[in-house]
Formats: sequence, C-alpha cells, structure tokens
Amino acid sequence: MISFELGVEDLADTRFAVSPLHETLMSLRVLQDPGLSAVHLPWRRAVLGRLDGIDTGLLMSLVARRRTIPDFLTPNPTQFAPAFEAELALVRRTPPARVRHDLVLAHAPDPLPAALAAAGTGAGATENEGHVAALRDAVCDLLQQYWELAVAPGWPQIRLVVEADMTYRARRLATGGARLLFADMHPNLRWDDGVLHISQMISRHRVAAAGRGLLLMPSVFAHKPAPPVSPDEAPSLVYPCRGTATLWAPTPPPAAEALVSLLGAPRARLLVLLAEPLPTVELARRLEVTPSAVSQHLQVLHATGLVARARQGRQVLYRRSALGDRLTP
Repeated sequence: MISFELGVEDLADTRFAVSPLHETLMSLRVLQDPGLSAVHLPWRRAVLGRLDGIDTGLLMSLVARRRTIPDFLTPNPTQFAPAFEAELALVRRTPPARVRHDLVLAHAPDPLPAALAAAGTGAGATENEGHVAALRDAVCDLLQQYWELAVAPGWPQIRLVVEADMTYRARRLATGGARLLFADMHPNLRWDDGVLHISQMISRHRVAAAGRGLLLMPSVFAHKPAPPVSPDEAPSLVYPCRGTATLWAPTPPPAAEALVSLLGAPRARLLVLLAEPLPTVELARRLEVTPSAVSQHLQVLHATGLVARARQGRQVLYRRSALGDRLTP
C-alpha cells in the first residue's frame, strides 16, 4: 500500500492537470496487455496497424513486467494543460543519473531488458553517462513518434472526456470535501483521517505531502490508480476517469433525409444520439462541437417537445421524448 499524508494546506493545494505525456505512457500498458481494458480494443487494433517502422521493442520496454513506468518519463505538469512537446522537453533534460536510477527502480526486482541495457548499473556505469543520455534521447524521439501515431489523432476526444471528469470531481470536492472526492474514484482508494491510502500497490511506503499538495490527473487509459514509483516524488495520482467507455463509440448513423430537412443536420444528429440519456458535455464530445452549441439546439428540441430532460445530481440529462422517437428512423 502507498499512502499520502495530506494536511489542510495540501488539501487546499489539491489540483487537477491534463497531461498528454502521462496519457501516452499509460496507453503503452494497454498496448502491451489488451486484457487490461476491453474498452480500448478498437483503439488498440487501429494503433497496431500504424506502428510499422518504429522500435516497438524499446517502446514496450518502458513498461516493466509489473506495469510500472519510470518516474522520469512522467514529470508532474507545470501548468494545467501543457503541450506534449513541452512535457517531453522536460524529460529530455533529465540528468543521466536520474534516468538510470528510475529505470532500475521501475523494473526491480527484474533486470533491465536488453533494449535498456545502456542504463545498466554494472562496473563503469558512472563513466557511461553518454550512453544513458543517448538512450534517453532515443526514448524521447520514439515517444514523439508514438504520440503522433497513436494518441494525438484521438486527443481532442480524450481531452473532452478527461475534462468532463475533472468537472465532476471538482463538484464532489466542493460539496463534500476530500471524502466525497475520493469516494467513487476507484475501489483501491480510501480516505481516512487525513491520509489517502492506495491499496494493491507493489511498493510499500508512506509519503508526507508537507505543503506540496496533491496533483490529480484523470486518464482514459489507466486501469487503476497510479502514483509515482519512488517515495521521493511529490504526491500525484493518475486515476481512471469516468466516461471512457463511450470514447471509441462508433459515430451515429446519418439521420434520415426527411428528418434533416425538417430539423437541420445538427438537431437531427442530436435526436438520433438521444436514444439514451446523455448530458450536454457528452453530446458535445461525440459531435465534436462546443457544449454551448449543443445547448442552443437542445433548447429548441426541448421547447418543441422532441426531447425531455431530467436532473441527476448536478447534471441535466436529455433523452428523446415519445414524439422524438416517432420522428427518428
């Protein structure tokens, strides 16, 4: 178990961030082991067809047998939503000694895989900084390629899902404090008397935040909470976010021509989607438009009796009415 001791000031400094680099590294776990998440199988199949010509041996070696990832590859974001390239630039500046330490720690008790042999700690390792630096740079170049091929094409949709989860969590924190914030985040998380406990971890340590706060990063690719490997790192937590199951949902079929002529294409597509109750943010994500644009169309559809709405907690869910069902093919 890993535990974070959070004082009053740490709770006041609990914050969220969107990290494309963290998400890219987390996606490697799913690529390595498809059994982690059936939800991502369509994504995985598509990505495997794009990876010809890149060093998948080195890429897969970044995730250890225990599914740990070296901490130097996932630095805490310095702003709310940094660009992938800005995060990768931080990794490129990691001192070779830190690279070696984090690779060994992530893979322990196993030896480093052959693809990472340049970071070995045997005799003469202190004179081997040039090789470790070259390995670091090769890994960064590889991650840039992988990001562009595997994650960047879906990043706008991924970011919408992640930010929707942040909105939900922020409301939980505002209405019920830390206990409510963590209550339904994941079964492995437990908040008790100022300490956040993360169970079913390979590591066993307790970290005092000591004024550093807690950084929370929702992830569509994480299958369980993922704190840093080393107890020396500032408290942070990547956790599975809500809404991931809808991420790779197929695009709804085009609305019938007559319905489009009657309502216009945007409202017709909304009506087709609303066979199930959905909030504005999710509708916007699926249609790849802004929530405000969706709200305008929903107001018209509701005023004409084609959709019904109901409040669930702090969300408003929309669904086709009986009249809307009769109009929809």
